[in-house]
Amino acid sequence: MILPDRSSHTLPPDPVQITELLRMYGCNPTTVIVIRNGTVVPEDVMAEGDDLIRIVAVSHGG
Repeated sequence: MILPDRSSHTLPPDPVQITELLRMYGCNPTTVIVIRNGTVVPEDVMAEGDDLIRIVAVSHGG
């Protein structure tokens, strides 16, 4: 798993909901998008050890 600060972490071997991953690593779900194995996914999707998860910070302005 790659966080917005570009640090990488190993996913737990058991399936875990992406919402829980965001909470574990202090990511605000309203400010990031989650990409699992190259596809943008919603927060209620499960992830597990073999998945490549990338969390990307989203910024907007006016």
